[in-house]
Amino acid sequence: MKNYLITLAALSLTLMSCNNQKQAKTVTLGPNPFITHMYTADPSAHVWEDGRLYVYASHDIDPPRGCDLMDRYHVFSTDDMVNWTDHGEILNSSQVSWGRKDGGFMWAPDCAYRNGTYYFYFPHPSGDDWNNTWRVGIATSKHPAKDFTVQDKYIDMIGMEDDCFAMIDPCVFVDDDDQAYFYYGGGGRCVGAKMKDNMMELAEPLRAMEGLKDFHEAAWVHKKDGMYYLSYADNHAENGKGANRLNYATSNSPLGPWTYQGVYLEPTGCDTSHGSIAEYNGEWYAFYHNCSISGRGNLRSICADKLYYNPDGTIKVVEQTK
Repeated sequence: MKNYLITLAALSLTLMSCNNQKQAKTVTLGPNPFITHMYTADPSAHVWEDGRLYVYASHDIDPPRGCDLMDRYHVFSTDDMVNWTDHGEILNSSQVSWGRKDGGFMWAPDCAYRNGTYYFYFPHPSGDDWNNTWRVGIATSKHPAKDFTVQDKYIDMIGMEDDCFAMIDPCVFVDDDDQAYFYYGGGGRCVGAKMKDNMMELAEPLRAMEGLKDFHEAAWVHKKDGMYYLSYADNHAENGKGANRLNYATSNSPLGPWTYQGVYLEPTGCDTSHGSIAEYNGEWYAFYHNCSISGRGNLRSICADKLYYNPDGTIKVVEQTK
């Protein structure tokens, strides 16, 4: 009888294990792109304390004129990776007191949380000579998707105050010890630095992120199993046209030096690529944009697919689903 009971218990555990494995393998996502009622790009994904996953995205204006008309930000959230809520517009250039008078140029943003406050970071030029006057502004709120107030100053880029040509795409990573790090870059440069506790100032001069290969823009940092990952878009082209890929590098330090690991997202049909990586309910996801709805590289739409890691911590190339 004892052996019989042990056998039944083992069988029960085996069935539970198989069922759990089956459930993990059969979690499905909704169709891509997952936002279709407006054009969106540059998804920045975060899971906050309410248990929902939020995506902060830029907005491609239709009809477009290059990317200069991008002028407002929306937030989307989900609790099942299938059904998404559009929380509406949270910010536009008319609210930025220090910004260029003609507006536009509200490109890829990011968001961070500390001590009850959400900090929304966005690039925006301060003058008409837009590509030489990029700044990174901050808006704050007690809520993840509403009531953001733009601060009256932008981040002082210590060590690079007068060298902001093409420096865009802010990313803020908060480590397990609650230390925040700021990253941004463009035009082949990527830099980073520690932030002060107020989340609005750098604590040290910016330094180059060493070890990256063919960096273009779209820096994003995440951490898994003690390893830091810095992902970014490269300068890849196909048939003479831009076809950026998302690459990544790893390090045992949040500020590098970094070891280049390869490409994790092949071209999506756009000349640009911009993405983020987040864990939600025990699974990892890659967020990115494509132009499958419009067929135009400046009318983009945000997507999400599962992300898988190899046993050595390297990332498998993402299977882009439709």
